[in-house]
Amino acid sequence: MLTWSVRYLRVCPWLTREGGAGGVRKTNDLFNAFKRTNTILHHLRMSKHTDAAEDVLLEKKGCAGVITLNRPKFLNALTLNMIRQIYSQLKKWEQDPETFLIIIKGAGGKAFCAGGDIRVISEAEKAKQNIAPVFFREEYMLNNAVGSCQKPYVALIHGITMGGGVGLSVHGQFRVATEKCLFAMPETAIGLFPDVGGGYFLPRLQGKLGYFLALTGFRLKGRDVYRAGIATHFVDSEKLAMLEEDLLALKSPSKENIASVLENYHTESKIDRDKSFMLEEHMDKINSCFSANTVEEIIENLKQDGSSFALEQLKVINKMSPTSLKITLRQLMEGSSKTLQEVLTMEYRLSQACMRGHDFHEGVRAVLIDKDQSPKWKPADLKEVTDEDLNNHFKSLGSNDLKF
Repeated sequence: MLTWSVRYLRVCPWLTREGGAGGVRKTNDLFNAFKRTNTILHHLRMSKHTDAAEDVLLEKKGCAGVITLNRPKFLNALTLNMIRQIYSQLKKWEQDPETFLIIIKGAGGKAFCAGGDIRVISEAEKAKQNIAPVFFREEYMLNNAVGSCQKPYVALIHGITMGGGVGLSVHGQFRVATEKCLFAMPETAIGLFPDVGGGYFLPRLQGKLGYFLALTGFRLKGRDVYRAGIATHFVDSEKLAMLEEDLLALKSPSKENIASVLENYHTESKIDRDKSFMLEEHMDKINSCFSANTVEEIIENLKQDGSSFALEQLKVINKMSPTSLKITLRQLMEGSSKTLQEVLTMEYRLSQACMRGHDFHEGVRAVLIDKDQSPKWKPADLKEVTDEDLNNHFKSLGSNDLKF
């Protein structure tokens, strides 16, 4: 990404003519500006891809439309261009009488989708380039399109499935996990919140499991993704290609035909079949501790419980952005009684507030750029996050609100 900036300075020597420290400062400022701009250009020029090696492959195969997220080197992280292509094609297939189901999967075997390309978004915001309003608006529109899709939608969640990847799958009719699936909503660790409809599906999981997953970013693996209710089916990864072939070979299938094929593979799977849900022994504690109406009360509950499990979660929560924790708890509490569209409208307001704030950019720096894993949150303490701060995150954006 630096190549273009360096070359530009070399071929424009007039940019560096001013001598002394002032010249150096100006050169550095220009260099940094070019660096940021180049990052943004890299993101935006995705929309010009026309060759076979695209970031997302959209193919009609047999009875199905097949979406393949095709950025394996970046764990299939979502770009704005990918979102736009998927949304457009999804709408076309929905209206096509020859398309009977839609399958979405990730290339490379390591990830379904590790989330949105948030580093690019943060860099763009710092450079005063307004990608974020467009990115989040269109991403949430896609999440809603998945949730309201009129054709059976089958997400093959093999490998890492986090953040934006969850939004591409969890709202669909069928979600097929494998033993390689790794699910998490880790946003509170980067100064964000579990968006992409997290406020809808998380509070609807068993007991207070969703609140626990949202606040701690706890990772679920393999069959536990099914046991938690996030996946609808579990299939051995070595059978995944065969499952896809069987789905594509169906002739004008109904929703029931598709469900029958998935159920057959699910029933045949033996991996970890006899193991209990990894959080089963802790569910009473989770339900008890995370039923409180404030983050402070949840923390107090964990302290009072005093078990090794509770203290471990306390340790994790104390590392998260205080603002994110408070936003997230209220998001889930309000989302528990909202429709998916109402939740996405609420989350769009939250996303824009986070872009204006400090913690998201600091979280991206600490986790993805410098990788020192030591974010300096502002405010640094829960008690410093006021009700006014919280209310401001949830305020209507007026004419800029997300509308469906």
